[in-house]
Amino acid sequence: MRVRDSMSKSVVSISPSTTIAEALDTMVRSRLSGLPVIDDVGRLVGMVSEGDFLRRSELGAEKPSSSWIASLLMPGKAAKAYARAHGRRVDEIMSGNVATVEPNASLGEAAALMEKRRVKRLPVVEDERVVGILSRSDFMRTLAEIVRPNADEQPASDEDIKQCIVAELHAQPWAPVASIDVAVKDGVVSFHGVLTDERQRHAIRAVAENVQGVRKIHDHMVWTDPFTATVIPSPEDEENEQTAAARM
Repeated sequence: MRVRDSMSKSVVSISPSTTIAEALDTMVRSRLSGLPVIDDVGRLVGMVSEGDFLRRSELGAEKPSSSWIASLLMPGKAAKAYARAHGRRVDEIMSGNVATVEPNASLGEAAALMEKRRVKRLPVVEDERVVGILSRSDFMRTLAEIVRPNADEQPASDEDIKQCIVAELHAQPWAPVASIDVAVKDGVVSFHGVLTDERQRHAIRAVAENVQGVRKIHDHMVWTDPFTATVIPSPEDEENEQTAAARM
C-alpha cells in the first residue's frame, strides 16, 4: 500500500509566528500531538510536537542550567535550551530538520523512516507542498481494516490450508521445516515435532493464524533445551497434563 492510501488529507498547520499559547490551543482543540509549521508561501519549515513542550519553564521542567564553563564552550547549545524553555513563538521551539515522505512512497518505506528518525508522524509533501500527514494512528486504522475478517471469503479446504502453511514455512529461513509436521482436519491445524528455538513457537503459530480457513490451532511441538537436553512440552500439552493429573 502507498502513503496516499493511508494518510490524513485534512492538515491542521500553524505558522512560524504563531504564539506558544495559540499552538497549544490548536493541538488541544484538534486532539493532535503534533503540527506542521508552514510559512507564508506554503513551505514546510518545521514541526512542533508534544515533546517540544516537555521542558517548559512554566512547568518547572526546564533543564538545569549548564555550568558556566559548558556555557562558555558551547554557548549555542545552552542558548537553544533556554529558547525552548522560555520562547513565546513556535519558530523558537520547533524542530527544523523535518522528515517527510512522498504520497507514492510505500507504507514500509514510511514506517522505516519513522523508526529511523524516531518520530510519530510524517508530513506528506508533493511539489514542495504539504498534502497530508501520516501518523502512527493512520497505520493503526489501515491495519485494522486489513486484518478485519471478510465475511464474503469462501472456506478453504483442509488441503489448501496445509499447502499454504507449508509453503510459508519453507519460505522462512528460521522455520525448522525438517523437524515439524503439519496436519489439518476440518480447519483445525495441529503441529507436531521438535523446535530448535523456543521463540519459533509463536512464529509458527502466526503462520497458521494468517491462513484463510483456519479455525483453531493445536501446538504439540516440543523444545529441547540445548544446555540440559531437557525436553520441554508445549504450553498446551503441559496444561493438558496438569489437568489430567488433577483429576486423578
